[in-house]
Amino acid sequence: MVTAFSRRTVLLTGAGVTAGLALPSTALAAPAPGVGFTLDAETLDGGEQITSLTLGTSRTGPIDPASLTTGTFGVHAKATSPIDTGGQDIGYDLDRPVTAARLDHRGNIVLELSHGEGQTGGGTLGYVNSKSRNVRLDLVYTITQNTPLRRHGRPVTFTRFTQGRLVNPEVDAFTYHASRSGMKYRLYSPVAGHGRRPLIVWLHGGGEGASLPDGYYDNETTLRANRGALGFATPEAQAIFGGAYVVAPQCTAAWMDDGPRFAPLIREIIRDVLRTRDVDPRRIHVAGCSNGGYMSLKMTTVYPGTFAASVPICGVVAGRKEGDPPLIPDSELTAIRTPTWLVASRDDDTVDPQANSVHAHDLIPRSTLTLYDHVVWNGHRFPGHWSWIYVARNDPSAGGTHVWQWMARKHI
Repeated sequence: MVTAFSRRTVLLTGAGVTAGLALPSTALAAPAPGVGFTLDAETLDGGEQITSLTLGTSRTGPIDPASLTTGTFGVHAKATSPIDTGGQDIGYDLDRPVTAARLDHRGNIVLELSHGEGQTGGGTLGYVNSKSRNVRLDLVYTITQNTPLRRHGRPVTFTRFTQGRLVNPEVDAFTYHASRSGMKYRLYSPVAGHGRRPLIVWLHGGGEGASLPDGYYDNETTLRANRGALGFATPEAQAIFGGAYVVAPQCTAAWMDDGPRFAPLIREIIRDVLRTRDVDPRRIHVAGCSNGGYMSLKMTTVYPGTFAASVPICGVVAGRKEGDPPLIPDSELTAIRTPTWLVASRDDDTVDPQANSVHAHDLIPRSTLTLYDHVVWNGHRFPGHWSWIYVARNDPSAGGTHVWQWMARKHI
């Protein structure tokens, strides 16, 4: 996992822009205006990565696509932590291989970068071990033009490249909000339609909380670290739910630190959305992973009549260590009446599935449990704790019904 792009504008001049070009004096590359570029990102199952750069060349005149190759530009990325890591190096400083270079329909140059699950050097987040937190890395990208482009048959070299904003359409579709308590949240609103819509509350894992002692409270982290909330905002999920609001609060610490205190704050956010959006109060669903899996269960014990369905993923109900009292006592689990579908993986070495998900399933009346052997998606094996990947892809099924369809049919 990984994190954050610096919001400052950086002026970058490629070192190889004009030096060393063996061109006849009559064919020297004509200097072109500087161009800005965006960092284009995607949230993969293992975290957000910069997958391409888009250079704003559409206003500089038509570029001959035949003159654009993967070697035309070089790309270097440097990532540093925005907070003190206690000496841990969570950044990187390396060249990003350009795997393809093309012109988009506007005439902008797009440089596709090597990326993929488990690949280092492209992530936007960094995990600080001492704080158990993902933070958005400060990213500085340097573009160097190695060979001229051609425009109307003449060689062209850009004089400077100015870094712009980080663009992730899925993340950008969520809007920023803060409740009266000060707890921040992101909200996805469905395409306008008729009638009240369901609301899905996504509660993040421990690594996506704030780090207030460092003055760090970036409530986009939960959208960049994994696809938990984003999955419910995809066209596939939206079609199943008939258009749904998705709200993703960010805890100021960790939900498990004080669930009874955080529960009313989450409830306040739900009420904010009910006041300002056309939400059907009979179809409010809660789902979450790890720390958020615990909090999903806790919300149904504190507010038993609020939720139409609950999907706790690799959640915690037992004590944090042997001898500690359970975070959710058996008496509370047996009293849950919210339809509950638990998800975990047998090889989870972070949260024991037997002592937590299986135990909760045994006690919660009429609950459903999907227990995987491993967490594997698109041929890549993830840590066993990351079973939320399956829910984000609507994979769990029981009796021929997948989890999103099961949720969509539930109402109070």
